[in-house]
Amino acid sequence: MSSTRTKIGHGLAWFFNLNLDPYGQREAELNDSKNASQSHPDVEPYDEKDPTALDWIVSVTPTPRAIFQYFYRLFPFLHWITRYNLTWFIGDLIAGVTVGAVVVPQGMAYALLAELEPQYGLYSSFMGVLLYWFFATSKDITIGPVAVMSTVTGGIVSKAATAIPDVPGHVVASSLAVIVGAIVCFLGLARLGWIVDLIPLPSIAAFMTGSGINIAVGQIPTMMGMNSKKKHFSTRDATYLVIINTLKNLKYTTIDAAMGLTALLMLYIIRGTCTYLAKKYPHREKTLFFINTLRTAFVILLYTGISAGVNVYRRTHPLFSVLGEVPRGFQHAGVPTLNKKILSFFSSELPAAVIVVLIEHISISKSFGRVNNYVIDPSQELVAIGVSNLLGPFLGAYPATGSFSRTAIKAKSGVRTPFAGVITAIVVLLALYALTAVFWYIPQASLAAVIIHAVLDVVSPPNVVYQFWRISPLEVIIFFAGVLVTIFDTIEDGIYTTVCVSFAVFIFRVFQAKGRFLGIAKVRTVGDLRSSRPTSQSSHDQKITSIVREGSKSSERNLFIPIDREDNSNPRVPIEHPYPGVFIYQFSELFNYPNATHFLDGLTEGIFKQTRRTDPASLGKLGDRPWNDPGPRKGKVVVDDTEERPTLRAIILDCAAVNNVDVTSVQALIDVRNQLDRYAQPDTVEWHFANIRNPWTRRALVAAGFGFLPPKGDTESGYRWKSIFSVADLADAASPLSGEKEFSGKHADGDEEIGAKPTSTTGSSSTICQVPLYGLNRPFFHADIQEALDAVLENVEHRPSLFKA
Repeated sequence: MSSTRTKIGHGLAWFFNLNLDPYGQREAELNDSKNASQSHPDVEPYDEKDPTALDWIVSVTPTPRAIFQYFYRLFPFLHWITRYNLTWFIGDLIAGVTVGAVVVPQGMAYALLAELEPQYGLYSSFMGVLLYWFFATSKDITIGPVAVMSTVTGGIVSKAATAIPDVPGHVVASSLAVIVGAIVCFLGLARLGWIVDLIPLPSIAAFMTGSGINIAVGQIPTMMGMNSKKKHFSTRDATYLVIINTLKNLKYTTIDAAMGLTALLMLYIIRGTCTYLAKKYPHREKTLFFINTLRTAFVILLYTGISAGVNVYRRTHPLFSVLGEVPRGFQHAGVPTLNKKILSFFSSELPAAVIVVLIEHISISKSFGRVNNYVIDPSQELVAIGVSNLLGPFLGAYPATGSFSRTAIKAKSGVRTPFAGVITAIVVLLALYALTAVFWYIPQASLAAVIIHAVLDVVSPPNVVYQFWRISPLEVIIFFAGVLVTIFDTIEDGIYTTVCVSFAVFIFRVFQAKGRFLGIAKVRTVGDLRSSRPTSQSSHDQKITSIVREGSKSSERNLFIPIDREDNSNPRVPIEHPYPGVFIYQFSELFNYPNATHFLDGLTEGIFKQTRRTDPASLGKLGDRPWNDPGPRKGKVVVDDTEERPTLRAIILDCAAVNNVDVTSVQALIDVRNQLDRYAQPDTVEWHFANIRNPWTRRALVAAGFGFLPPKGDTESGYRWKSIFSVADLADAASPLSGEKEFSGKHADGDEEIGAKPTSTTGSSSTICQVPLYGLNRPFFHADIQEALDAVLENVEHRPSLFKA
């Protein structure tokens, strides 16, 4: 008896004049299932049930446990903090101190890139490492000021100095950090971390390479002292202009060049020497690694000492440019200023700032997660970086994200948990309170050398670009486009260029996806010995092997490959058409509204070239023919060269690459079905589908009249269709490795095709029950191409009258 819900649904359908079953699905599926069960009494009946909208709503509605897990996962440190131990602490202590020694000079140098005073770099370094560990899913990442984000921030601060001169630069930078942090945090809380995957690797490499060149070129004038006494040109111009202006103004080089060039040379000498010695003396690799890691701190300390010796008695007029006064402690702590004037000023710069934060952090964290064998949660990482930028400005921080160089150092230093960030925060805190007097003497040219040395490491070497070329030549063009736009315009436009072009290429590939007609190649495996031979395997191992290898001594099989051989197969291997008038068509990509027409145009075009119209007389008189096929002129005899071609009988669609479909693609399929039915009339074309795994796709196709035999009057039961489907032995399905029963013939493989004759599996004492893999009520949905082809060939010569229009 119908439920109340069903009665209400039928009542609404009557009211709105809805046809709930336009293709006779219910009757057809009942008949198909009944006929298959009668033909194969040994097979246990099974009918597919379509998913419903209510099922989907239930699946996406969070349960109380899911809600608890959501909030619990917001604080990943709760998963491991209770197991924290001394061994972990020692590893974290070493890594934290090492990173702290690097982040202090780098943080002050990057603050200068952001057009801020050096202490703001220390504020950002402190808050980044202190807050991140609460929300981190990566033990290696170090959050803080980075070169690219500092450059983007510096560009905004420079523009603000002209547009809104009454607002201090650090206020603008802090406001930017709050807004960027809020946006990124929202993306993380909404679990939208997958958005970062829309940006491909060549785009990231182009962005990093262009930015590295831009920053390095911009620091050369500071390293050479060209702008130390008088600013002769702006280093915020396009990279190519900075190069030209640097060459024009070499005559203004000062003694700062001695402090910058020698510092840069020393950094590379130390790194090269340590790398060489580590290869020559592997047992000293760990010691040499720490020496190499601390080279930045060593060089800054050395040149700070030289500067102090030279300028200790000439602080009012130092011999070369020095860092200057750095306030002790957190002198700029307070609530960030957010008002309409500031927000409207940098609103146009927000997309670039957010993209930089996302790209740098997620790409670095994923990379180190793979290297060190753990999986990060991109959405949770966005929460971590968002919270760090939201709260950092309360102590004066500006936008921060993951640093590649410091993350690499942290990973190689033996870090064990994210708690190492707390150790780094303590080091930065000590520097803020104990070393500010020393910071005054740091030469700016030496800091510029540190920046150049750091950013050149992110420039993609030729070998990486060559590897891109070998994999995808088109993406090398995208790479160089991004680099060139960054050099000749701005970093922001370089980001937009690579992202937009990459997305355009992706859309083009989806729209222009090409289907393939498949043929059959008879092949067998060489080297996989199926024949019996002496072996030391146990009976249990032999049983497993027989299951995996189908219990057959012959490995000969049908392989379905493109007829046009665009898969690079050997041209000497013969490829046969499946059967006259039978076509196997493979979707190479998703089958959705962007590419549905292109796919189906290729299908119909190929069919028309290989077949002839079933009944040419169906076109009628000249006036009844379509305008685009008017036929021969009156009185002119035309030789029909299509008579040797077969008529269209069946189409098999390989949907292995199709995960879901939409209304547009299914409607296009219906239109092509109607078109080909007119072409094949008075016959009707069979449509078979293989490798559909998504139940919603199966539901969509069934709603369009596919998958089952349309009812055509009172056809004799059992003669409608010879069922071909795959089954599995119930015993094997329950215990695939059990050796309790010995199976005879090919049934030991646990999966077989059932043809027109019922087949039973005989055990030692009783018959084994067989269960179908998919529903018997939808005989045109198949587990694979071979099953679909068997179904077509079994019925193609004895097509019952129901296929006649």
